[in-house]
Amino acid sequence: LSWRYNGTDQFDNLEKHTQWGIDFLERYAKFVKERMEIEQNYAKQLRNLVKKYCPKRSKDEEPRFSSLLSFYTILNELNDYAGQREVVAEEMGHKVYGELMRYSQELKSERKHHLQEGRKAQQYLDHCWKQMDNSKKKFERECREAEKAQMSYERLDNDINATKSEVEKAKSQLYLRTHMADESKNEYAAQLQNFNGEQWKHFNVAIPQIFKNLQDMDSRRTVKLGETYKSFADVERRVIPIISKCLEGMVSAAKSVDDRRDSLIVVESFKSGFEPPGDFPFEDFSQNIYRSGSDGTISTPKIDTMKTDPKHSLGKAKNKLWLFGKKPKGPALEDFSHLPPEQRRKKLQQRIDELNKELQKEVDQRDALNKMKDVYEKSPQMGDPGSLQPKIAETISNIERLRVEIHKNEAWLSEVEGKQSARGDRRPSAEVNHHTPHGRESPEGSYTEDPSQEHRSPPQPDPHEFDDEFDDDDPLPAIGHCKALYAFDGQNEGTLAMKEGEVLYIIEEDKGDGWTRARKQGGEEGYVPTSYVDITLEKNSKGS
Repeated sequence: LSWRYNGTDQFDNLEKHTQWGIDFLERYAKFVKERMEIEQNYAKQLRNLVKKYCPKRSKDEEPRFSSLLSFYTILNELNDYAGQREVVAEEMGHKVYGELMRYSQELKSERKHHLQEGRKAQQYLDHCWKQMDNSKKKFERECREAEKAQMSYERLDNDINATKSEVEKAKSQLYLRTHMADESKNEYAAQLQNFNGEQWKHFNVAIPQIFKNLQDMDSRRTVKLGETYKSFADVERRVIPIISKCLEGMVSAAKSVDDRRDSLIVVESFKSGFEPPGDFPFEDFSQNIYRSGSDGTISTPKIDTMKTDPKHSLGKAKNKLWLFGKKPKGPALEDFSHLPPEQRRKKLQQRIDELNKELQKEVDQRDALNKMKDVYEKSPQMGDPGSLQPKIAETISNIERLRVEIHKNEAWLSEVEGKQSARGDRRPSAEVNHHTPHGRESPEGSYTEDPSQEHRSPPQPDPHEFDDEFDDDDPLPAIGHCKALYAFDGQNEGTLAMKEGEVLYIIEEDKGDGWTRARKQGGEEGYVPTSYVDITLEKNSKGS
C-alpha cells in the first residue's frame, strides 16, 4: 500500500494528517510527563511519611517489642518501595518522555523538509504551465494577426483601384504575420511538450516520492508510539520483583509479631519482686467488755496475741500496695533499697557492670602507662619516666576506689538475692499458715518473728526513681568533636577502635585519667586515648 495522488487537495490533506500525528505524539509525551510527576510526588510523600514515623535515634524505645520492631521494618520496606517509585519516574523521564520529545523534533524537521520539496515541485510545475500558457496565447494572437493580414491582402488584391505598391505592402505584411504565427506555433508546441513532460514527472515521480517519504515518516511515528507504549509498561514491570520483595518483607514483619514475647518483656521490665499482701488479722474490740455469768452469756476470753496496732497494719498494707496505687514520697538511696526487690536487683547489677567496665579501663590505662614508663626508661630521649608517676599513682587510686565500690554493690546484690531465695523457700509455709497473726512482713516483703520490728517504718521510695529505670538508656549528647591523630586498635573492652584521620563525636571529656569518651557516626561508643586525638569542644557544651 502506498499513498497516491488522486486529486489537487491530496497534498494539503497529507500535510494536515502528518501535523495531527506529531500533535498526538506530543500529547502522549505530555501524558507521560504528568504520570512521571505523579510518581515523583507519590514517592516524596511516602518518604516524608516514613520520616515522620521513624524513631529518633537518640530516643529509641526500650525494651524493643516485636510489634514495634515489625512496624520499623514496615517503614524501612515502605521507604524502599518509595525508592522504586522514584526509579519508575526516572526511567519514564529518560526512556519514554525524553525519547518522545527528541523524536518529535526529528519528525518536525523531516516533515518540514518533505513539504518544502513538494511545494518546490508544485511551483516548478506551475512555472512550466505559465510558460506554456504564454506561448499558447502568443500563438493564438499571432494567428489572428495573420488572418487579418490575409484578409487585408485579399481585399486589396481584388480592388482594381488599389495601387501595386499597396498590394505589395499587404502581401509583405501577410508574409511577415504568417512567419510569426509559424514561429509562435513552434514555440507553443515546444512549451506544451515540455510542460507535458514536467507534469508527467511531477505526478509520476516527484509527488509519489514525496508522498512515500511522508508515508514512511508517519509509519515510523506509529512504530515509535508502539515502542514507547511498551517501554511505558516495561518500566513498571522491571520494578515489580523488587516491589514484591518489599511487600513480602512487610508480610514477614507482620508474621514476626509475638504477643508472648512482648508480654514477657513487659513482665521483665516491671517485675517488682513483691509478694501479695497477707490477710488482715481479726481485731477483737470486745475484750474490755466484762459480762456476768448470770446473764447466761459466754464471755469472750482476752487474747493478747490478737491485739495489733490498726494504724501499723494499715500503714504496712499501704506500703505493700504502692506499686498498684500512688507511690509514696521519699529520698533515693545509694543501695536502691527504696526500689522494689526485683528492680533493685536490676539496678545494682547494672551499676556493677558499669563499675567493672570503668575498672577495666583503669587497668588498661595503668598497663599502658607502665609500658610507656618502661619505654622512657629504656630510651630517655623519648621522655621522662618520672613524669608518668603521678598519673600511675592516680590510676592505681582509681582502681582501688572502683574495687571498693564493686565489692560494696556486690554485697548489696547478694543481700537482695539472698532475701529473694529465702522468700521463695518460705512461700509455701506462708501460703498454708496465712492466718497466723504473729507474722510480720519486712519492707522487702519477707517475714520476721521479731515483735520489736512491728512499729519500724520502711524507707519511703522516690516517686521518680522507679520511672528512671526506663530513661537511663538515652544516649549522651555530643559536646564537641575530635580528629584521630594516630590509629588505635581498641582491643580492650570499653575502648573504641579508630583510624588515623577519623572524625568522632565527643560525649564525655577526659576526667584526668587520660581517656575520652567518644562516639562514631554509626553510633558505636567507647573510650579513646586523649593524647591520640585533637579535640574541639562546642562553645555551649557546658551550658547544654
